[in-house]
Amino acid sequence: MPEEQVLSILKEEGVDITVILPCDRTKDFCSLLEAYSETITIMREEDGVGLCAGLCLAGKKPVMHIQSSGLGNMLNAIMSLTVLYNLPLPILASWRGVYEEKIPAQVSFNIHIPGLLDELEIPYTVISDVSELDSVRDVIRDSYTNSRPHVALIVPKVWEFSRCSVEKAEFPSRQRDVELTYKRRFRNPVMRRADAINIIAELLDDECVVSNIGVPGKELYAATDRNKNFYMLGSYTQASPLGFGISLGTKRGVVVLDGDGSLLGTAILPVVAAENPTNLTIVCLDNGAFGSTGNQMTHAWGGVDMELYAITAGITNTQKVHTADELKQVWQNRGDGPCFIHILLKPGNSDAKNIPLSPIEIKERFMDSVNVI
Repeated sequence: MPEEQVLSILKEEGVDITVILPCDRTKDFCSLLEAYSETITIMREEDGVGLCAGLCLAGKKPVMHIQSSGLGNMLNAIMSLTVLYNLPLPILASWRGVYEEKIPAQVSFNIHIPGLLDELEIPYTVISDVSELDSVRDVIRDSYTNSRPHVALIVPKVWEFSRCSVEKAEFPSRQRDVELTYKRRFRNPVMRRADAINIIAELLDDECVVSNIGVPGKELYAATDRNKNFYMLGSYTQASPLGFGISLGTKRGVVVLDGDGSLLGTAILPVVAAENPTNLTIVCLDNGAFGSTGNQMTHAWGGVDMELYAITAGITNTQKVHTADELKQVWQNRGDGPCFIHILLKPGNSDAKNIPLSPIEIKERFMDSVNVI
C-alpha cells in the first residue's frame, strides 16, 4: 500500500517528526502518520518552514507533508530562511489541480508550481505513479545531504487505488469548563526595545536565543553576541516558529525575542500551547509599531492585548511588564514554559550597527553550541 510504503521510507531514513497540514486527497496517509509517528499539525504552511528550520538547528530530522497550494504561502520563507541559511527541508506535497481535480480554485496556482520552483531553483521531483514512490527516499536524502529544500510533487493518482484501512481514532470528549478572569492596566511605556534587550542580555544564562528580523537582531548583537544567538536576517513572522522548533530538539532553555507585529502575523501560538514545550520563553517586545520599517503603528498599540492574545491561544504562563525592575523580577520567577512575557515599550530604534556575520556563520556556530547537550 502506498501509504505504508512512504511511512516505511520515513522510518528507514530516520525522520524524527512530521510537520503536517492535511490534504483531503491524502487523509489516510495523514491518519497513519498521526498513529505511527510524532506529528505536529500547523495552521499555516509558512510556520512549518520556521518550525522545521528550528528542528534541524537542534539536530532533529523533520519532513513536511502539505497540500501543494500551501507552497504559495511558503515560498518567501523558504528562500529567506531555508535557502539563506543552507538548511534541509524535504516537503511531500499532494499535487492538486493536475489530476481529476474537482475544485476549480485548486487549478490556477497549482498548475504553475513546476515553473515557479524552476525560477527559484528549488529542486523538485514529480511522483505520478505508485511505482515511483521510492523517489521519496531520494527527495529526503538529497535535502539532507545538500542542505536545501526539495519538494516531492505527489500526484493524487498515487493514492487512488490504495486498500489502506485506517482505524480512525475517536475524538476525546470536548466537554470542558472555560473560566477567565483577566484585568490588566496598560501604563505608558518607559523603556524602548533596546533597553529591554539589554536587560535580558544581562539575565541570560545558558539559553539559546532567537531574535526577530531587522533592528531587534542588531540590538541583541550590540548587547551580547553569543554563539547561542540565532539572528533572523529574513522570514518575517518566523522567529517564534523557529525558536519553538529548537525547543523541541533540545533540553536547553530557548528564548525568542519577537515583536508584536510579527506575532500578530503568525498562527504558531496555538501550536506552541498544544505541544507545551517547558523550555520555551517567548518575549513579545511590544512597541506597538513595525519598528524596522519606520515605526508604523500596529494593531497592538491601541487594540490587541498581546498577553490576552497568548492566553486565548492556550498559553497559561503569561506576564505583562512595563519597567526594568518588573522585567527582572518576572524573568527570575517565570517558571516552566511555554512562558509568554509581554513587554510594553515606547517606539523607536537604537543606532545599532548591522550584524557582521554571514547566514552560514550564524547557523554553524549556533548548531555547534546548541548540540553540545
